[in-house]
Amino acid sequence: MKPTKRTNGNKKKSVFDAEAFLNSAGVARTIAGFQRNETLFSQGDACKTTMYILKGGVKISVVSNTGREAVVGILGPGDFIGEGGLAGQPTRMATATAVSPTTVLVMDNKEMFRVLHSESAFSDRFITYMLERNTRIEEDLIDQLFNSSEKRLARTLLLLARYGKEDKPQRVLAKISQETLAEMVGTTRSRVNFFMNKFKKLGFIKYNGGLQINASLLSVILHD
Repeated sequence: MKPTKRTNGNKKKSVFDAEAFLNSAGVARTIAGFQRNETLFSQGDACKTTMYILKGGVKISVVSNTGREAVVGILGPGDFIGEGGLAGQPTRMATATAVSPTTVLVMDNKEMFRVLHSESAFSDRFITYMLERNTRIEEDLIDQLFNSSEKRLARTLLLLARYGKEDKPQRVLAKISQETLAEMVGTTRSRVNFFMNKFKKLGFIKYNGGLQINASLLSVILHD
């Protein structure tokens, strides 16, 4: 499948349409729908499939041996989940839960291997995605080590709104609890509530049929 062209101002950039490719007749896959709070897969399940999010949002969380749960990410349309099996993981390392009505393409790992080996354009897109995911994990670690909880919350909200992505930013977020945000940021719910109220007063966010993120929230991250 050939890459498509998208225009950003006067600058053209080649973007591979992974969704269109995975929806093509040559790829064996199923479409699955999940309601809010429904589990896509659980920590400890066998790694037999890889999923691609078409719409909605998915929370990735892990539980320690002592029963403590931590949210390690929120993924949205255009993201792959459960790809650990492609790297040889026998069981799921985390639990995936829908945070809003979600639709995913589900592919058996054998089919994913076939497509990755036979379709260079898709393989290149998948490798690029995984490299970007690794970079994001490194940035998250640096964020946790060196930035204040206010900056971490601002960065988390901007990432959830997909600012900086090639596709159109998702300016209104699906419902996400302050408890979940606190787990992602690594702080308390009361601190999240305090900063959310502050962001609202400053016009960085507003509630209008959902949580709307203003690009001006970037100023919190850039301010020393």
